[in-house]
Amino acid sequence: MINRVLIRIKVVQLLYSYFLTRSEFKIESAPESPASRDKRYAHTLYLDMLLLLLELGGIKVGQRELPLAMSKLGTDKHLKGNRMATALASDNNLHAVVMRGNSNIADFDDVAPGLYEAILKSAAYRSYSKLQERNLKEDVAFWVTVLKTMVKDNPQVIEAARRNPDFTMVGFEQGVDKVIDTLENFSDNRMLLPGARKALKDSLDKAYELYHSLLLLSVEITRMQERRLDAARHKYLPTPEDLNPNMKLVDNPLPRLLAENPDMQAYLKDNKGASWADDEMLIRSFLDAILRSKIYQDYIAKETTTFAEDIDFWRSVYRHIILPSDELSEALENKSLYWNDDLQIMGTFTLKTIKQIANTGGEGNVRLLPQYKDEEDARFGEELFKYAVENRETYREYIDRFINEKHWDTERLAFMDIVIMLTAISELLNFPSIPLAVTLNEYIEIANYYSTPRSGHFINGILYSVITYLKEQGLLSK
Repeated sequence: MINRVLIRIKVVQLLYSYFLTRSEFKIESAPESPASRDKRYAHTLYLDMLLLLLELGGIKVGQRELPLAMSKLGTDKHLKGNRMATALASDNNLHAVVMRGNSNIADFDDVAPGLYEAILKSAAYRSYSKLQERNLKEDVAFWVTVLKTMVKDNPQVIEAARRNPDFTMVGFEQGVDKVIDTLENFSDNRMLLPGARKALKDSLDKAYELYHSLLLLSVEITRMQERRLDAARHKYLPTPEDLNPNMKLVDNPLPRLLAENPDMQAYLKDNKGASWADDEMLIRSFLDAILRSKIYQDYIAKETTTFAEDIDFWRSVYRHIILPSDELSEALENKSLYWNDDLQIMGTFTLKTIKQIANTGGEGNVRLLPQYKDEEDARFGEELFKYAVENRETYREYIDRFINEKHWDTERLAFMDIVIMLTAISELLNFPSIPLAVTLNEYIEIANYYSTPRSGHFINGILYSVITYLKEQGLLSK
């Protein structure tokens, strides 16, 4: 019942929050103007050194072609794709530097191979390579040692840095120190991952809770009308209308069938949050709106109604009064952070359930929709999230390969667009049973709704290019 449309939306939302908070390194911004020459050059060198660390770790920087002499960089099994370089590569600020293509990393091309060979012969590398298991913290410690002992006072590196006309020795020292500070002050946020996965599960569980809550609105509205009519009968001077009210709303079979439904009762036993017990004002507002409506006036004007007509009355109430209500949106926002985004889809399933009840003709209980259609759908969200997290850097490379800087300002790319494309590529590569067209259409729709006005067009173009590339590389066969 929680379909893949909603699951995709939830995964994108949670990935967006997770990727924003997970970055292990805080890349420093350029100094504010006016800034001294030393400070300006220190920041330039700082970015160049970070990019050089990526190449020493076997991670390609943008689309630049390395000289043949640098072909061995990052090929060592202990340095290639190390955690620190991988974590740096995923930083969006560093991505912007790479995509702008205005770094001076090429100034160090002739010294990089010698530096790499020196690293492999160092005592620091020998100790590092002997570690049974290397984590991010140990990677950081190793590269900090390299910077302090093999880069900061290296005459060849300093000479290469002088090619920049803004070079100052003070700026060089400050720039290397800034890199060391960035590495040493990393924040290991890997513990955020279990929390993000739990948040995804909780969000999907809350969507299912909303489905039950929406169905229960008819029950609570009817109960309030019963209390009103009973109070009117027992007031001091009841009118004939008080003593003989129209009972059509109270006698409508849908609320009773929902309240007595075994699936509903079983769910409410363990999920008290679906109740509207603390929302009397909202229920009163809905009841008043229903009693004033033409839908209600037309309904009570009929002398007799069929079971299907009784149920269809409530379907019309939901479609035209309850689901479009601003008051409902506000109440849902107060009850759950997730529910406003879920309302449209869960409202559709609420209407579907009411229609199914109408089709029974009043015979037998209708099973409420299960949380997921099958086990595959139940696993879909968690697996999609996992693939996007585990392959973020690889999938980001696919995206960057096709970003045309003449048409798109890489510095101002919406981060949500990147997250949507990462999720789409995760689905393309890891769920072979889902047709390409379905994946493309779903994520373009998500982009149109959740990102910028140009996002749908942008994402459509990039994903088509990525698909073509993946097919050419034999990585995608559907």
